[in-house]
Amino acid sequence: MRSPFAELRRGLVVGEVYEAPNVKTLAVRLVDEVPPPRPGQFNMVYVHGLGEVPLSVSGIREGGRVVEHTVRAAGAVTRALVYREWRGGLIGLRGPYGRGWPLEEAEGHDLLVVAGGMGFAPLRPVLKWVAERRERYGRVNVLVGARTPRDLLFKYELESYRGLPGTRLLLSVDRPEGAWEGHVGLVTDLIRLADVDPGGSYAFVCGPEPMMVNAVKALKERGFREDRIFLSLERRMRCGTGFCGSCQLGHYFTCRDGPVFRLTEVSDYLAVEGV
Repeated sequence: MRSPFAELRRGLVVGEVYEAPNVKTLAVRLVDEVPPPRPGQFNMVYVHGLGEVPLSVSGIREGGRVVEHTVRAAGAVTRALVYREWRGGLIGLRGPYGRGWPLEEAEGHDLLVVAGGMGFAPLRPVLKWVAERRERYGRVNVLVGARTPRDLLFKYELESYRGLPGTRLLLSVDRPEGAWEGHVGLVTDLIRLADVDPGGSYAFVCGPEPMMVNAVKALKERGFREDRIFLSLERRMRCGTGFCGSCQLGHYFTCRDGPVFRLTEVSDYLAVEGV
């Protein structure tokens, strides 16, 4: 049976924000009817004449009629998205694809969000979701890391997270610049400072895979249950449907069965050196 999401839909770019060097967030209003994404899902984003790339959804507005994608310039498609001016222009979208964060399952529990670098993008919708339903969750701790202060994403809204009831935001950079007064070092070092009940908490983690491996180690040392640790493994995805096989992870395909996985599903593969 043909996938109902296989056809390319049109998206009108209605906003652009430069987040960091070589990183931009595009706000896209969906011209064609598309199912609204859930936090943690992704779209295949197409640029005419160049091709398409998988991009996690970094924002969901107006009931899903406007989606945001935060992209870093790397290949031909992503360089075009970052360096061209797109406001008022059309791009193509396929999706939404994949399995998102288990937000309903986590209701009634403390929540620890750990984001490294571009891994903050797929976790940002989690914070928006929780802010709109704050009474459904316990304490919320948000740990965000970047290479330098300039590389921190969504700097214009970080203070709004601190203002949420029962919410704590901790920032870390590898290399301080200017008047930086926050933590210097690995974002995973902050896990020991999280004000949560480890045995009754959920942890959502996204970032470079070495960072996620370190996060898992630190979370387990704090007493987090493996079945309540979730990771977004956005690795080598190309087609969005599992047909090309490039994102195979054991017996899973990241784009089809993930990108969000429960640790108990993928712990054997994360332990492999070089994964």
